[in-house]
Amino acid sequence: MGDDTEPTPSVGEFVEYCRTQAGLLSGHVETMAEEADELLDEIDTMVSDIRSQLESQPNTQGTAGPSSTTEPGSEDVDLAEAEALATTLEEKQAVVEAKQARMQAFQDLAANYTELAADLQTTVEEPAEAVQQIVEFEVDADAPVYFDDRETLAEAVANANSEADDAVETSLEDDGEPAADIAEQVDDGDSSDGA
Repeated sequence: MGDDTEPTPSVGEFVEYCRTQAGLLSGHVETMAEEADELLDEIDTMVSDIRSQLESQPNTQGTAGPSSTTEPGSEDVDLAEAEALATTLEEKQAVVEAKQARMQAFQDLAANYTELAADLQTTVEEPAEAVQQIVEFEVDADAPVYFDDRETLAEAVANANSEADDAVETSLEDDGEPAADIAEQVDDGDSSDGA
């Protein structure tokens, strides 16, 4: 066996991998929480602005008559502005809710990675079994979509398998005759038998 082969990582290194993944996910959660807090502050400010605008308006309990079509009252302008503000508020609230749902998903996956690390540490002795458990876990949890700038173990294994398959196909093509030549020989044989 050559010296260029890399040593197989230990179970402990795979445990550490799971803990690192959990830590990265928790970091993302903290960032999203800060962004959500900023949005909530913006929403609070907007709500306060709307309240102060409403309080500064003259008594709007009722009107003596309809607004003039030639000289619309200030209420018409305020209504349009209020509707625009309400739409903006709804959009910001939807973004906050989406961030909160995403945060929960990241937290759940981080907790599951931590639990997997503990399981590997106490129940697994062979590195190959640790790899198998992590890959199955990451595939089931769709973990790669949570890591934009980092390759998961499941992706690394899939890429390695794909490269191995490509190497086998290339080797077969290099060792044997091209498929087109083989097909041509078969066709020639059939036609000579029929003649």
